[in-house]
Amino acid sequence: MKIHNKKKYLSFLKFKRDFQKYGLEKARSYELILHWLNNRLSRNQFLVLSGILVGCTAGLAGVILKTLVHNIHNFITTKVHFEYQILFYIVFPFLGIVLTTMIVLTLFKGQDRKGIGAILYEIAQNSSIVASVKMYSQVIQSAVTVGLGGSAGLESPIAVTGAAIGSNYAQTYRLSYKERTLLLAAGATAGIASAFNAPIAGIMFAFEILLTGVVFTDFIPLVVAAVCGSLLSRILLQEDVLFRFYTREAFNYKNVPYYLILGLVTGLYARYFVIISQKVEHFIKGLQLSRMRKAMFGGAVLSLLCVLFPPLFGEGYETVKAFTNGNTHSIIENSFFRYFEIGDWTIIVFLILVLLLKAFATSFTIFSGGNGGNFAPSLFAGGTLGYLFALVCQHIGFTDVPVTNLVLVGMAGAMSGVLYAPLTAIFLIAESSFGYDLFIPLMIVSVMSYLIAKWFSPISPELKSLADEGKILTNKHDKNLLFALRTEDFIDQYSQTINENASVTELFEMVKNGDKNIFAVVDENRKLKGVLTLDDIRPYLFNKEMDVSQLVIQIMKTPPAILHRDNKPLDILQTFDDTGVWNLPVVSENNDFIGFISKSSILMSYRQLLKEYSD
Repeated sequence: MKIHNKKKYLSFLKFKRDFQKYGLEKARSYELILHWLNNRLSRNQFLVLSGILVGCTAGLAGVILKTLVHNIHNFITTKVHFEYQILFYIVFPFLGIVLTTMIVLTLFKGQDRKGIGAILYEIAQNSSIVASVKMYSQVIQSAVTVGLGGSAGLESPIAVTGAAIGSNYAQTYRLSYKERTLLLAAGATAGIASAFNAPIAGIMFAFEILLTGVVFTDFIPLVVAAVCGSLLSRILLQEDVLFRFYTREAFNYKNVPYYLILGLVTGLYARYFVIISQKVEHFIKGLQLSRMRKAMFGGAVLSLLCVLFPPLFGEGYETVKAFTNGNTHSIIENSFFRYFEIGDWTIIVFLILVLLLKAFATSFTIFSGGNGGNFAPSLFAGGTLGYLFALVCQHIGFTDVPVTNLVLVGMAGAMSGVLYAPLTAIFLIAESSFGYDLFIPLMIVSVMSYLIAKWFSPISPELKSLADEGKILTNKHDKNLLFALRTEDFIDQYSQTINENASVTELFEMVKNGDKNIFAVVDENRKLKGVLTLDDIRPYLFNKEMDVSQLVIQIMKTPPAILHRDNKPLDILQTFDDTGVWNLPVVSENNDFIGFISKSSILMSYRQLLKEYSD
């Protein structure tokens, strides 16, 4: 403890010296105060204070982004007459994706890693260190994309922004990996809480998605960050910007069959959504075009979709609110469908097309060069699906259909299946609708959708490739630790080699003067030919009648397996188990010998990492 305090004190003195030497250009006065508090407060007290500061900052970033995008949308959709709105739907979505790509290429040097996967990657592979540029780059990019009509959500960029704020705050005060990860999650939590004014949903998001595979006992900073983000949202955001639903029906157990069917339907739609997303991503990556041309192509597709189906423009929350308020006709007013007689079947066909095309609109927005996430699209699609299901039931002849409730639980179901986050979806809708009495239908629909999604793919398809490569943490803690190890660190660069044409006598001299118990047999070009162990040599050492004039090539053995530098530690351990040996050679692609890897060295590193992880 004394050593720890001494280090903190020396860090403080260094910061104070820099402050006095360079002034405000190198150190800010409030940071001096926080450094002083870091030395005075206990660890838990400073983490709570950090949670408040990170939560307020990340929440404010979320409020600014939501307000900016809302004002742009409000101007385009309400201040302009229909004839001009068609022009807006043609120009602005296209312009949004193209401008975002230009910003990425010019201001951020082409670095556009985005989405929740980016945060998970930094937690697992970069010690929760997020580049400081992400504290504002995601806000700028998503404001341009979604503000000008991109069919995506702001919540993922807000979460990445909050995570960057939390991570850089922790780096400034030299906090440990666990504390840095905790504040990273606190920033993302505050961002989600401010976006939806739903603090519990923000906390569930952190535990369910961000902190998968990470063990924590300190969760108070998450709570205070979520509260701060939510309070800022409630205080600063206008009522029409808030994600709020005030109309709903009381829960009636007789309506359970509706919810069971809707759970099945939302689960299948969620699978459709992620499959289309993967297909579009693969298609765009396969185009032999520059990034700017891909942006222009994706922008043109999105603009066409928005002209034909205006609800695809932007996040789509206003459309969902129209469903709950019974103002369905306003959804069709600005589309070409208004020239048809608006009856039940017209609305049903229109909504079916919107649902099917929403997956395409979102995917082209994100993968062609825009910035956004799947939070809002999944909620929009779920609400639309719930309303469509209610219309079909009414058209068939069922009475007393809980329309508003189906819209609300439909949002939770689609979000649960798309993001693999049932708890986040349940609490998000419950908080946003004040519908805590809807927990039963919310749980029914969300869990059913989640189980269907898991049946198709145990891991979210959006994250599957990263998980398979060991680049993000999963709930399999053993694999997480092994993926944290690097194969390069276990290669014995000082492994002894002997030429295949050397005599056994030369081998004896090597054994006598060396300290290894395994040798690589190589040719003149250092190509691996075989291996020898002390057990193989022992008969020649103690049997005087043995012919020591033999060549090494005559007594060497073929290794039971050969490793390569790109093999993962998990796969290497499996190879050791399969072969039953404790040392294996590593070679290059050209079979050049590099060194040996010992099973014991991997196990010792794993044990040390497990000890650090558990402390």
